[in-house]
Amino acid sequence: MTHTTLDRKRRFGRPAAGRQHHAGPLTYVLLGLAALVSLFPLYWNLVAASHSGERVVQAPAPLLPGPRLLDNFTFAWNQVDMGEALINTTVVAGLVAVSTVLFATLAGFAFAKLPFKGRGAMLTLVVATMTIPPQLSVIPLYRIITDLGWVDQLQSVVLPSLVAAFGVFFMRQYLIEALPVELVEAARMDGAHSLRIIWHVVFPVARPAMAVLGMLVFVQAWNDFFWPFIALTPDGNPTLQVALAGLGAGNHSVDHAIVLTGALISTLPLLLVFAVLGKHIVGGITSGAVKS
Repeated sequence: MTHTTLDRKRRFGRPAAGRQHHAGPLTYVLLGLAALVSLFPLYWNLVAASHSGERVVQAPAPLLPGPRLLDNFTFAWNQVDMGEALINTTVVAGLVAVSTVLFATLAGFAFAKLPFKGRGAMLTLVVATMTIPPQLSVIPLYRIITDLGWVDQLQSVVLPSLVAAFGVFFMRQYLIEALPVELVEAARMDGAHSLRIIWHVVFPVARPAMAVLGMLVFVQAWNDFFWPFIALTPDGNPTLQVALAGLGAGNHSVDHAIVLTGALISTLPLLLVFAVLGKHIVGGITSGAVKS
């Protein structure tokens, strides 16, 4: 092979191993525009929360912050007991996230690495449940919690969401590639029982995917409105989304500035979680894509 051919391959073919690509100015411009477009709704939510309800609905819409942010924040916080709703939402989202990650990891490990009869049929059945609209289960589920006396209790929101079919499928797909079956067999040959294998082998390998799944489920549970609005009441044990449903209501009108202030309050804890755990979440997403 001549030097000319090698030069052409280096120029037009795949880059050499270990060589890093450097982004050009156009890449940074596009990324900057994408970031601005993504952050603009949050910025305008902050702007609207700092104005009066009359100013928010006027045209043109305000684009600069106003002087009423603290007043709107105080009014929204006290109108529907936002503090209790924030605690309830944190408890519900935290329990749902932890239980879903735990059960989905165990089920995903079983479907990925444990041979048993009917494994393919059971996995197909689990995935098929993802196609069932949640509205179909509302009436029987509400009758169950009514018979148990759980109406307006947080367990009526937590227990139906202890595990999700998406989480099982997600963890199964991750563990198929990330967990070598030889590692499990070696642990068994060393005398490790199933619980020890799960704790010392499966969980360390699955930790990046567990972090990603936990964040996805936490955000979904935090923003869930449909079932909590049916099972809970704004005057009892509301979550944030249920409390926001009764926020800003007045005499034949709705104060949109107060509603958007409540939406801003409900968004701030999620932004804090992303700010603290952002690197771990991104690392968990990309860890499965890097292979030696």
